[in-house]
Amino acid sequence: MWKDMFVLGIPLLEKILRPIVVYAFLVVGLRLAGKRELVQLNPFDLVVLLTLSNTVQNAIIGDDNSVLGGIIGATSLLATNFLVVRFLYRHRKLDQLVEGRADVLIENGKVRTEHLKTELITMAQLEAAARKQGFSSLSEVSQCILEPGGTLTFLGKKPPAEEVRHRELLGKMESLAHEIALMRGSWPPARA
Repeated sequence: MWKDMFVLGIPLLEKILRPIVVYAFLVVGLRLAGKRELVQLNPFDLVVLLTLSNTVQNAIIGDDNSVLGGIIGATSLLATNFLVVRFLYRHRKLDQLVEGRADVLIENGKVRTEHLKTELITMAQLEAAARKQGFSSLSEVSQCILEPGGTLTFLGKKPPAEEVRHRELLGKMESLAHEIALMRGSWPPARA
């Protein structure tokens, strides 16, 4: 029993290197596949990601099913990610090469269909993503950005309700300040 849990079935160095090689392959593969795979716009994309994780499982663990082997593999993956993230943080140009750049899908209210084609995103998928963020149609959207991590960011043509309310309150406060100053006979008020 203890042997199955704590004795490695493959050499330690191989156990450490396997997850690192798979990690590097997946980073390159997902970068080449495009941001769409990260967005998961439909069930097929999710199936690809789930199947991908199961497919590389054996490449990571090899002929080892021990608990210690799993811990070493997981630690190797986490350490690799920790180091890569910090390295890319310090090297912005390399980070942009690895992660890619943001892509504007809607600009000034106009859908950039050539960018949708490049990212393999249909109009229906874009509309569904806009609805998820509270827009009833794309006509309400001023700008849509596909971020390097696969997130879609929508900006509305109208300012958000909070901003409108904030402006109204500022206007009312200015009006009150004006009335108070008139009552005191000191309009316009001295600015500090």
